[in-house]
Amino acid sequence: MVNSIEVKDLTLNFGSVSVLKNMNIDVAEGEFVVLLGPSGCGKSTLLNCLAGLLDITDGQIWIKGKNVTWSEPSERGIGMVFQSYALYPQMTVRGNLSFGLKNAKVPQAEIDKRIARAAEILQIQPLLDRKPAALSGGQRQRVAIGRALVRDVDVFLFDEPLSNLDAKLRSELRVEIKRLHNALGNTMVYVTHDQIEALTLADRIAVMKGGVIQQLAAPLEIYNRPSNLFVAGFLGSPSMNFLKGRTVDGGRAFQFGSMKIDLAGYQGGAVLERDDAILGVRPEHIAVSTSPIAGPSIPAEVEIDEHLGADSLLWLKAEGANMSVRVPVEGRLPAGTKVHLGLDIAKASLFDAKTEQRI
Repeated sequence: MVNSIEVKDLTLNFGSVSVLKNMNIDVAEGEFVVLLGPSGCGKSTLLNCLAGLLDITDGQIWIKGKNVTWSEPSERGIGMVFQSYALYPQMTVRGNLSFGLKNAKVPQAEIDKRIARAAEILQIQPLLDRKPAALSGGQRQRVAIGRALVRDVDVFLFDEPLSNLDAKLRSELRVEIKRLHNALGNTMVYVTHDQIEALTLADRIAVMKGGVIQQLAAPLEIYNRPSNLFVAGFLGSPSMNFLKGRTVDGGRAFQFGSMKIDLAGYQGGAVLERDDAILGVRPEHIAVSTSPIAGPSIPAEVEIDEHLGADSLLWLKAEGANMSVRVPVEGRLPAGTKVHLGLDIAKASLFDAKTEQRI
């Protein structure tokens, strides 16, 4: 597999503060990789290093087989889309799209051809003679994407391009960006703190925390088999349920309060006995019943029933711990209802509480 981007042992320090730490990433040709994490984790900083907007402290950056570690942004063969639209207000859409090409002395016929192609792909043909003030937020972001598109480059970098838009526009443009990637087949690196964007857009997700990549894998792999407690808690809405306890019976069971939960069917490594362990189960991997359930289950009491439209979210108390369970809207239960929670151990995650790593 050909790599479009290679980051080798990249380190970035701001004075005595280490911002990115010994980072290694390979992005394949045509791959869509999302950098996901909370504010301050280093995802936008890494993107700016790839773009050449920040000089790294150590390591190398390769794009399309060329070492661009110290190359200027214009020499890296990348197109970048920022969180702010950064459009020239005095220029029309056509002027904004053509500005960089004119500076690069691209022939007018080629400029017209590229603008026509970008406008068709992004469906902004009727907007070409308008100025940014006459455009909606979604239209302005399409123009910002078009400005990167006309550069005719192999690699696109997106820095939270949808975060300034309302929820409906974000959803629509997210689909447009996926269609764009499917149509073009270009390599794309996309920064976001929105897990829905990451899960729906990415071929692979790099979950970051404190300037370190915690896990780099396909969306379903990260969702179903998180490598540590941070990744498990960051992805999912609401978050994964975490039950604190210990593994007993040679690692064949999990002791949670007064309950012993059979771990038969757990998809992980050798569990062994541990005095400090955490069992993680996502809200959609728990069944709720008012009568006893066969298999691994725990008693609980409904505290709050949140109606979400298509389904409901039950907030419960089990052995003193707070838990959430996603149920069909027909499965709503009033507060105070005593229930039994059936755990799908095959889809559960077990963590060492000391190292916070998946077992």
